[in-house]
Amino acid sequence: MEYRRMGASGLQLSALSFGAWVTFGTTVGRSLARELIAAAWDHGVNFFDNAEVYARGEAERVMGDVLADLRLPRDGWCVSSKVFFGSVAEPRPTQKGLSRKHVFDACHGALRRLRVDYLDLYYCHRPDPDTPVAETVLAMDALIRQGKVLYWGTSEWPAELIVQAHAFAAENGLYPPAMEQPEYNLLHRERVEVEYADLYARFGMGTTTWSPLASGLLTGKYNDSIPADSRLAQKGNDWLRRSVLDPQSTRLQRARAFTMIAAELRIPPATLAIAWCLGNPHVTSVLLGATKLEQLLQNLDALEAGARIDADTWARIEAVTR
Repeated sequence: MEYRRMGASGLQLSALSFGAWVTFGTTVGRSLARELIAAAWDHGVNFFDNAEVYARGEAERVMGDVLADLRLPRDGWCVSSKVFFGSVAEPRPTQKGLSRKHVFDACHGALRRLRVDYLDLYYCHRPDPDTPVAETVLAMDALIRQGKVLYWGTSEWPAELIVQAHAFAAENGLYPPAMEQPEYNLLHRERVEVEYADLYARFGMGTTTWSPLASGLLTGKYNDSIPADSRLAQKGNDWLRRSVLDPQSTRLQRARAFTMIAAELRIPPATLAIAWCLGNPHVTSVLLGATKLEQLLQNLDALEAGARIDADTWARIEAVTR
């Protein structure tokens, strides 16, 4: 495993990390979750990602139970949560968003579910148009000073709001956001590569990127149809299916071209897609998700696979996926 500093901070995260989105608490129960987390740990993964909204809190409960059961040394791993959407099906106004109240309540809820005394990373899951950025920065700063959070950051925030948060923090001697969690893959690149381009050096921002496989599109599994056991076929994922397989987009055609190159290289397309993400020096850690052990082990080969690809081949891949 390779470890990378999270931006300008001293925190070293594994280049490949493991997350619970649309898996834990739904298709992945405690037994399989234990197997997956144990395998990730054995391969050097030290960052496990979660959020209040994942399976309405159940994903955090499953992960917390497994981490406690495995008895991994707490100083050897990092865990995150995210706040914004809430953890109940129909949240009332104070049960969602980034107000001081919900930020505090959600943090304490995550601590209970994950069975930890502090969160290593705590993200604002989306920007909140109903809450001043200053209020959220003050709330996050208070949690850090209380020892309940070590680093706070954002997820899918526009650059202008990240700049605003840093400015307010600097003016008032507060802890600024240290990291951002954006989507990043061969088919979704502009925010990480263009919109945030000025923020890495300016603020020392780290990134823990999600969806390296474009919700499975880059694995090739949807090239011809939607497998019955796939994520897009799951009940309640209609919104994800519409997004991934948008008929107005060229995403599927580009994914098919990518998987053809992967076949030529004799590298699983998922492994190759993750390896491409790792090539960006501004990526601290690439979040993996899995519902099968063999799937996770294959994805963990990305570091080794990427080292075998030459510049001309990467150029070919970029040409067919842009």
